[in-house]
Amino acid sequence: MTNSEIRTANVTVPNGDLQIAAYLAQPAAEGQFPAVIVIQEIFGVNSHIREVTERIAKEGYVAIAPAIYQRQAPGFETGYTPEAIKIGREYKEQTTASELLSDIQATIDYLKTLPSVKQEGFGCIGFCFGGHVAYLAATLPEIKATASFYGAGIVTQTPGGSTPTIARTADIKGTLYAFFGTQDPSIPSEQVDQIAAELQKHSISHRIFRYNADHGFFCDHRGSYDATAAADSWMQVKQLFHQQLQPA
Repeated sequence: MTNSEIRTANVTVPNGDLQIAAYLAQPAAEGQFPAVIVIQEIFGVNSHIREVTERIAKEGYVAIAPAIYQRQAPGFETGYTPEAIKIGREYKEQTTASELLSDIQATIDYLKTLPSVKQEGFGCIGFCFGGHVAYLAATLPEIKATASFYGAGIVTQTPGGSTPTIARTADIKGTLYAFFGTQDPSIPSEQVDQIAAELQKHSISHRIFRYNADHGFFCDHRGSYDATAAADSWMQVKQLFHQQLQPA
């Protein structure tokens, strides 16, 4: 598919024997652009995640959304019904931090093979479970800018078990912006305070944004969508990626 602004394609990211399905969007114009990895919610690389990927491409980035459930459920995508949430959570419970990091590193390596991609560092954005995974991904050396949206459990757990993800905060190399809704029952404000304190303690370049909104406020396919919070957070994301990935 091609339009006047961007080109999109379904591609495959190799990671050893695993072939990860991914959705790629990039400017139609000639040239080299910074790249951003988009990390799905528990609902797979569905229409919302594809739309976010395209939106980032329209801002002048090569954007890619790898299927982080490739190992558990190839081709999985769903909507936002209670049944879909139940299934998506079951797949989430089967993931491990090491495999997720391996798959995201493989995605970075794939991006490096594209002639349209600048090699100087990569961005990452994730939502819901993907917000937690984005916090993990921020520890990869080549990730320079991370936008983590309402990632639950960062303080209390990590995919696959063992030490909670917050313990890896010192390993974050770039700048991290984290976005939370104060009405989100899955992320108590004390946990947001803990994340902020840990980022501060380790002198990580960061900003924390709190909106009077519920979980999923950025997704206009969900009942919890909040147009005001979504608009402001998108502006912050654009600023983050521009400052960190588009050096003057």
